[in-house]
Amino acid sequence: MDVAARWSKVMMPNYGAPSLILAEGKGVRVNDADGKTYLDFLAGLAVSSTGHAHPKVASAIAKQASRLLHTSNLYATEENLRLAERLVDATGYGKVFFCNSGGEANDFALKLARRRAAVKRGSGYRVLTCQNSFHGRSLSTVTLTGQPKYQKDFGPLLPEIQHVPYNDVAELEEVFAKGPVAALFIELVQGEGGVVPATQAYAEAAERLCREHDALLVADEVQTGVGRTGKFLASEIYGIRPDIVTLAKGLGSGVPIGVVLATDEVARVIAPGDHGCTFGGNPLSSAAALATLDVIDGEDLVENAAEMGALLQRRLREALGSAAREVRGHGLLVGVQFASPIAKAVKVTCEREGLLVGAIGDHVIRLAPPLVAKRGDVEEAVAILARAAKASA
Repeated sequence: MDVAARWSKVMMPNYGAPSLILAEGKGVRVNDADGKTYLDFLAGLAVSSTGHAHPKVASAIAKQASRLLHTSNLYATEENLRLAERLVDATGYGKVFFCNSGGEANDFALKLARRRAAVKRGSGYRVLTCQNSFHGRSLSTVTLTGQPKYQKDFGPLLPEIQHVPYNDVAELEEVFAKGPVAALFIELVQGEGGVVPATQAYAEAAERLCREHDALLVADEVQTGVGRTGKFLASEIYGIRPDIVTLAKGLGSGVPIGVVLATDEVARVIAPGDHGCTFGGNPLSSAAALATLDVIDGEDLVENAAEMGALLQRRLREALGSAAREVRGHGLLVGVQFASPIAKAVKVTCEREGLLVGAIGDHVIRLAPPLVAKRGDVEEAVAILARAAKASA
C-alpha cells in the first residue's frame, strides 16, 4: 500500500494525502523512506530554523528528556525561566506567555486586546485585521484570518472583528475614524496570503493610528520572527514597536512552542486564572528553544538569513526572467509570483527533481529554507526551480 493510500485509510482528510514519507534529515536536506535526498526549501513551513537534526539542539532535547519533561505551570523550571528572561532581553518586551503554537499565541493576544478594552473603556471591543491574512485555525483565529475560504461553514464566527484592506493607508484611517478599536492585528509579511510584505507607509500608519486611538498594535510574527526575515523581529525592519508580538514556528527548531510577548502595560490586565496552557513553557520545549537561540546567535543565522535571502531573490529574478511577475519577501521568506498559473505544477516538478517548496494558490511559490542555508544551497535551489518553471510553462 502506498503512502497516500495508507494515509487516507487512517487520517482525517483535512490535509489531503501526502506524496512522501520523510524519514530523516541533516542541515538543509531530508531523506524519504526510500532513501532519496531532497533540498528542503520549505523547512516544515518555516519551522526548522537551525536545519534538521542540528547536533546542539538534538543534544539539548535528549538531555532534557532524560531529566524532566513536564511539571505543569503550578511550578517553575529553570528552563522556562531562562527562556523567558532571554526573550525579554532580546526584544525589550516586559512579559512573556508560553503556549504550544502560533494559533494559540494569537488566540491569547486577542483575549488580551479585548480585556484591555474592557478594563480601560468598558466597551469598544472592535478588532481590526487585514484581508488576505492568516492567523490560525481555531474559531477565534480563523475569524481573525482574512480569507473566507478558511471560514466557510464554521459560523457563527466571533463578533466585532473587521477585516480591512492590506497596504491601504487611506482605508485604514477611515476605519479607525468610525469608532473605538481595541486592536489591529498585522502580519508584516503575509505568509499564507502569498508572501506579501507590508509597505513601509502601511506599517508606520498602523503604529500611528493605534497610538492616536489608544488601540493595541499586535504583530503576528509566527512565521516572520526569530530571525527569518534577516532581523530577529520583522518589526525591526520597519522601525515600529508593536504592543504585542506573537512567535512560534522557528523558535523550537521543530519542537512545538508558541510565545506572546507584551508590554508591561498590556500584561497588567491579566490576573491569575484568566488564561492558561497545560503544556505551555514545558521544560522540553524551553530547552529546545534555548538551544535554538544559542545556535542562531553562535552561527550568526540572523545575518545569514539577510545575506542569503538577498542572494536568493536576486538569483531568482535573473533565472526566471519574465516567467516571474514578482519576487518578494524579506530574508529567507521569499515568494515567487508567476505570470501564469503554474505554481502547483512547479511544486510537483521541483519535488520530483529533489527540491521541496510550497505552492500558495495557482501563482505563488513560497521558499522558506532553514536559516543555515548557504550560497551553494541557494544556487542549487534556483537552478531546479528555473528548470521546473520552464518545464511547466
